[in-house]
Amino acid sequence: METLYLIIVLAPLFGAIVAGFWGGKIGRAGAHWVTSGGVGLSALLSLYVLYRFAAGNLEVFNGTIYTWMVSDGLRMEVGFLIDHLTAVMMAVVTFVSFCVHVYTIGYMAHDEENWPNTSLAGRNSYQRFFSYISLFTFSMLMLVMSNNFLQLFFGWEAVGLVSYLLIGFWSVRPTAIFANLKAFLVNRVGDFGFILGIAAIALYTNSLDYAEVFASIPGLADTQIQIFGSASWSLISVIGILLFIGAMGKSAQVPLHVWLPDSMEGPTPISALIHAATMVTAGVFMVARMSPIYEFSETALSFVLVIGATTAFFTGLIGIVQNDIKRVVAYSTLSQLGYMMVALGVSAYAAGIFHLMTHAFFKALLFLAAGSVIIGMHHDQDIRNMGGIRKYMPWTYWTSLVGSLALIGFPGFSGFFSKDAIIESVHHSTLAGSGYAYAAVLVGVFITALYSFRMFFLVFHGEGPRDEHAKAHLHESPKVVWMPLVALAVPSVCIGYLTMDSMLFGEWFEGSLFVLPQHDTLAEVGKGLHGPNSMIVHGFFGAPLYLALCGVLVAWFVYLVKPGVADRMKHLLEPVYRTLANKYWFDEAYQFLFAGGSRALGNRLWSLGDRYIIDTVVINGSARTVGRLADWVRTVQTGYLFHYAIAMILGLLLLLTWFVIAA
Repeated sequence: METLYLIIVLAPLFGAIVAGFWGGKIGRAGAHWVTSGGVGLSALLSLYVLYRFAAGNLEVFNGTIYTWMVSDGLRMEVGFLIDHLTAVMMAVVTFVSFCVHVYTIGYMAHDEENWPNTSLAGRNSYQRFFSYISLFTFSMLMLVMSNNFLQLFFGWEAVGLVSYLLIGFWSVRPTAIFANLKAFLVNRVGDFGFILGIAAIALYTNSLDYAEVFASIPGLADTQIQIFGSASWSLISVIGILLFIGAMGKSAQVPLHVWLPDSMEGPTPISALIHAATMVTAGVFMVARMSPIYEFSETALSFVLVIGATTAFFTGLIGIVQNDIKRVVAYSTLSQLGYMMVALGVSAYAAGIFHLMTHAFFKALLFLAAGSVIIGMHHDQDIRNMGGIRKYMPWTYWTSLVGSLALIGFPGFSGFFSKDAIIESVHHSTLAGSGYAYAAVLVGVFITALYSFRMFFLVFHGEGPRDEHAKAHLHESPKVVWMPLVALAVPSVCIGYLTMDSMLFGEWFEGSLFVLPQHDTLAEVGKGLHGPNSMIVHGFFGAPLYLALCGVLVAWFVYLVKPGVADRMKHLLEPVYRTLANKYWFDEAYQFLFAGGSRALGNRLWSLGDRYIIDTVVINGSARTVGRLADWVRTVQTGYLFHYAIAMILGLLLLLTWFVIAA
């Protein structure tokens, strides 16, 4: 099986190398065939691994593939840990990535129109894009398949690097360059905490191997350390919070969430890949994998819980006022990532990973459907200019409806099982902050339904596009675009129903996730539930369903039946609207404090250090000193022979005097 695991991870890398270095020679068709083929092979083998685990005839693999170095007993290796958790992640990452690859063939078919004729970056851009997304898949696989912190950090940084390249792919657009730089810098903030957490683990356990570190954690549960002064800190809490700071950056949690909406500057396929199956889910996966650490610190768990609840509620509100179709879905991603973190914070790790899986399918579906609409609207992304598209794009319409119903947690759809499990788990939790989190995720259900169906009604219902030219040329996207939508719609409907028993309340994650008995909220939720049908029936007696229906009805009435109500509400609640439209002024605050502060510091260092010390004192000062010395030396160079003779005699007398005194 080791060879099979190597093929899974190296096949996308092979495609990325071929398309990247020889894209000009193999052409467009060669690039998308080699990359899609590599990722498709990985997807098939990953599904085979998942099937073998489900059948119960595959053992967990934990082995070293390559030893890089050993330093003072600390082993730095490349290795794989393939268990039930990894198998789920591998299948989700590769399947969604393969759908994105196929979709990209149609979406990027006319990419040359996005580049000036004189742009060298536009040459072979199609091949380069396929190379990047295949490399992205490889990076994520390295992350989820790792069995040690060194390889985890490699995959962590690799997905960050490739996301930088992809967000700024259209490098002739200043907004894209600003967005990728913003993503890179914000993620560096989180990564600083992440690497400090790994350093603390290596310092106190002298190991980077998961199994060895997790085995030593119970013995360190009572260890106290001093960081500032004489105050004592729990070592496990410090490690858990530092690692989670890394997850806050990668999975875009408040206040490190600001980069994710701007990542919409990249092409739509990468928006789907970043927001659904890779990068943003890396933080969720990491915290779940580190469950043996977090279970020994309720402080760290509460920190995760409160940050996740804050993200779920407040970023969802922003989605209500967005008019860019991709940004609505982007803020939906932020909110759903908050839900996943809330699940992890109440030790319902299985529910968090389950929501990660279901969300990957319907969120990729919604992003790709948004891209299909953008193609039909000739790259107009403003939902206020749309309407009535269902008549022209039936495949896009019905798959979007499926994705929207899954997102709001309509009973029977995949999102229902995962979201209800999270909400009920929070309800059963007694951790500090659980009351606040329960209120946030419960109200968040209404908010999710409101912004989801606001977008759905404005885009697909109504009279039709405002632009007559767009209406005349509007038609369904090519088959290569809508077929991935259908492929993603199927699991968006049924994957939750089929896997709920084993993944949520069964033994699927036994041995992969660790939960202390006093934290096992998911077990409390599972009491009295007997299969997916029982959970659906139970859902009809819970508040989330009716909050979601209220959100849909409000969206229908406000944006479809009485569209003037929305404008009146906007004027009536102008301060609230302005706050949401400006995204709570996070961007302005960061621009003023950090960007502005950095520029002010740079200007001060330039004026004091460069202009005064270096230019004035060192360079000009030394020049003036030499000049003054030269002026003085010139005064003794008279040109008279007797002056030089007297100077020689005086010098000789001084030397003789010195020799006599010394003797």
